[in-house]
Amino acid sequence: MDPKTLQTNLLELIRRSSTDMPPDIEVAIRAGYRREEKGTPAKSVFKSMLDSIELSRRKSIALCQDTGSLVWNIYYPDGSEILPVTKAIENAIAEATDKTWLRPNAVDIVTGKNSGNNLGAGSPILHFHPWKKKNWEFSMMNKGGGCENCGIQYKLPDSRLGAGRDLDGVYKCVLDAVFQAQGKGCAPGIPCVGIGGNRDSGMECAKNQIYRKLDDINPDQILAKLEKKLYQDCNKLGIGPMGYGGKTTVLGVKIGTLHRLPACYFVSIAYMCWSDRRGNMTISGNKVTYSN
Repeated sequence: MDPKTLQTNLLELIRRSSTDMPPDIEVAIRAGYRREEKGTPAKSVFKSMLDSIELSRRKSIALCQDTGSLVWNIYYPDGSEILPVTKAIENAIAEATDKTWLRPNAVDIVTGKNSGNNLGAGSPILHFHPWKKKNWEFSMMNKGGGCENCGIQYKLPDSRLGAGRDLDGVYKCVLDAVFQAQGKGCAPGIPCVGIGGNRDSGMECAKNQIYRKLDDINPDQILAKLEKKLYQDCNKLGIGPMGYGGKTTVLGVKIGTLHRLPACYFVSIAYMCWSDRRGNMTISGNKVTYSN
């Protein structure tokens, strides 16, 4: 596929990711709306969310004013050139910003100046992965600043939480992270957890859980059980949507693992907001398929 056509397709992926809610997230929000009592702030907040989803989809406008940092995972046939693809992604991002599907979100840390086009040092965040398949797969997420501020990393054991180096300790960390958020980061959120690894790989593992569908089941039975327990117990906290109280504090909990160093036991939590914007594009030959 020539670079210009690729850029056009990537632009459409960005538009879809920024302006349309993934079906599984919308299902969960509608379920949350049905759970809340009539006349409560929680019910009203969910109604506003659903109205926003419909408006954004109909008018192709950003689902949230903070279109976030753009995190990409690109899977490509081993041996392919990736520099032209990087340039096509950057050009599509700049064009999407110009069309207001993205808010300018790249600020120079020294001067405080916004680049104006979402491009800069470390922006966008690109992870390239070679594989043996012949097709290309582009996955992206819009990671907003509010939910990013709620991300946290624990080092076990943690005497404050009484958390040891085991899955019970992990449970206490996740519950604490959701409690600390207290509605910040645009609840109901999705705490995505990376157990193990080191400081950077653990958080990357956590963020990769954001790409999982809410209705999937962890292939590890022990982790699947922990995800279910945390989902139930986080919602018992009563924090509710936007912290107004209610029955829905999280939409789901997702956990991934990495081998760790003997000296380290990190629990990394990437908190995702209700506006869980993610998208996927697969290119097989000249066929392009989108999903979110």
